Amino acid sequence: MEAAAAAMAVDVDPRDLMYQRRGEGEGEGEGEEEATVSDCESVTTTHNERVDGLMGMDEDQKRRRIIEKAFLSGLGPLRQSTSVVDIRRNGYTSFTSQARLQSFRIFGRAVEKKNAGNANVRFAWYAASKEEISTIFSHGFTHTNGLYGTGVYLYPHHSSIESMNSSVADENGVRRLLLCRVILGKMEVVLPGSQQYHPSSEDFDSGVDNLSSPKRHIVWSSHMNTHILPEYVVTFKAKGGSPSLKKPTSPWMPFSTLISVLSKFLPPQSVDLIAKHHRDHRENKIPRHELIRLVRQIAGDRLLTAIIKSHRAKQHHQQLNSTNGFHRRKAQDATRNRRTNRIESIFVE
Repeated sequence: MEAAAAAMAVDVDPRDLMYQRRGEGEGEGEGEEEATVSDCESVTTTHNERVDGLMGMDEDQKRRRIIEKAFLSGLGPLRQSTSVVDIRRNGYTSFTSQARLQSFRIFGRAVEKKNAGNANVRFAWYAASKEEISTIFSHGFTHTNGLYGTGVYLYPHHSSIESMNSSVADENGVRRLLLCRVILGKMEVVLPGSQQYHPSSEDFDSGVDNLSSPKRHIVWSSHMNTHILPEYVVTFKAKGGSPSLKKPTSPWMPFSTLISVLSKFLPPQSVDLIAKHHRDHRENKIPRHELIRLVRQIAGDRLLTAIIKSHRAKQHHQQLNSTNGFHRRKAQDATRNRRTNRIESIFVE
């Protein structure tokens, strides 16, 4: 059974302590990971927030520092302007959470057996609001209808910046990311505009945008509450917010204009999906921040940034033309008046 335990570990990484659970390598049971269950049903976190099942890491400072380092090292240029407020772990304190843990183990062993001893369990980031995290720990994940189909979208553990760009700040400017263990199994490439919501065949277990250099992992809606285990909540502040989330100083680009421009770059299915999300927002089915998150997920920040910059440049050019036109008209009026005065003076004379 040692092979089973090894298969449930993540690839060797400088942050590999992050992937160790109590009991690993200690010869307990049959080599299975051992989760510590506390009698405490809930704890009070920072900012007077209560989330059932989350526990502090005061007694495990080494693991806390490793998780913090992993989070910050994946932020690239944003590292210097980001500070970690708190890190909490899933204490598996309720019967439901313990059942989810056991379910995750059972499905992990099943995927391991199906894939010749490799369940391909990895850690990945998931961006969520304070309210959504509470819902996830109480009731599980909910799916997203995104660019790559219907499921839960996660980001590789070395790329926390991608997940951070999808995070939502609360009233105190605090953001949160979930660090989850994910059973990826055998991954299949999913193309943009896909309507997929389950593996295309029994050979596959999850979706990915790129096999050699993945930026997004897609756990299908059929697997989202058996193949994802939320382990840690990283609470943080980003000075000035995430660059791509700053409120623009110029007027918003009309959504109809944005869709029109996006249709020149994205496949029809993606444009239709963005239009659907916009309708859902107008019908109060999804909040504004969710609409923005979905549009960014589908179109990508690079394309959106280029389009908005182009739109602002055109607006600025139009304003300059308008201002110059106003001054030209004013100058022309003044010239006319001078000519009229001369003409009138001639007639007077």
